[in-house]
Amino acid sequence: MIIETQNARETRALGEFLGKHARPGQIYTMVGDLGVGKTVFTQGFAHGLGIEEPVNSPTFTIVQVYEEGRLPFYHFDVYRIGDLEEMEEIGYDDYFFGEGVCMIEWADLIRELLPDQITAVKIEKDLEKGFDYRKITLEGLDEDIEKLLESEGIR
Repeated sequence: MIIETQNARETRALGEFLGKHARPGQIYTMVGDLGVGKTVFTQGFAHGLGIEEPVNSPTFTIVQVYEEGRLPFYHFDVYRIGDLEEMEEIGYDDYFFGEGVCMIEWADLIRELLPDQITAVKIEKDLEKGFDYRKITLEGLDEDIEKLLESEGIR
């Protein structure tokens, strides 16, 4: 499914919608260039889970845990991962296979650790369509969530 947003507010709203419908054990992976809106999307997602505290990219800590929402939220930024042993050291499998929801930025760097069932989010710019335009490709969404997005007019 491809969704086009015209500004950061719409990108955040898409993340919030998905966060409101997230279920325990789901893993969202995210790829996109620096400055494309991964953090904006994630902030919306966290808000959809009921998390009110500030959400920033955990670039230096690798994972940030938020437990105040309706589900635990594990926000990963694996951009600085040197090797997969670092993921082992932080106990990634406890997060991936726990009762919360994972959002993993730069997930392509740890592809071999990811389970088969993920929802992949790819965010791209197209400056010909405007500075704030984003093309957001979602793969692996549940059919019922796709239908909900369509019924809400989100495309």
